[in-house]
Amino acid sequence: MSTRSNTINAANLLAGEARMDFDVISRWVPEGAHVLDLGCGDGRLLAKLHADKNVTGYGVELHDDNVHACVQKGLNVLQQDLESGLTWFEDKSFDVAILSLTLQAVHKTEEMIREITRVGKTCIISVPNFGHWPHRWAVLKGRMPVSKTLPYEWYNTPNVRVLTLRDFVSLADDVGCRVLDQVVLREDRVVKFLPNLRGDLAVFKLESR
Repeated sequence: MSTRSNTINAANLLAGEARMDFDVISRWVPEGAHVLDLGCGDGRLLAKLHADKNVTGYGVELHDDNVHACVQKGLNVLQQDLESGLTWFEDKSFDVAILSLTLQAVHKTEEMIREITRVGKTCIISVPNFGHWPHRWAVLKGRMPVSKTLPYEWYNTPNVRVLTLRDFVSLADDVGCRVLDQVVLREDRVVKFLPNLRGDLAVFKLESR
């Protein structure tokens, strides 16, 4: 069922570190919700949601080591390449569908957003912000940025897209989605003033129109 790939997203590289976006996501997930976590990595978010919100549902993950880690945590996980789509899930079959720090590594970006909003009544997507001021400064100095949320060099990055927060909001609108809420973060702080400049990570809650 799986398709082999060398893609590793930022979520995998941050495994083992505290993830404030997980706290934001957990606040937005209702108690007892049926959840789909796409690109779930080692299952830390899904395990947190099980513990904090008593959710049911599945993770979807490609890489063998992460799938094994999910199984060791007692999580339901499907080994599948997200690039092949979500056709095996029916419309609105999950209360919440989540895509955490994975969208920038997906080739079929528009299709992915359409699919996640098709299968989830509500969707939560977190993305790194290429518009964060240190990233802009690096480009002005003639270098591609390397940071906590964009942790790879230009020659070995799995990311196939770079985007700003405004880019994401614009794309969501273009593909027929409504942004219900957003939280912009810089490390362990919420950023409200000039978020597209000062935030390095954003979490969006959205639904299809």
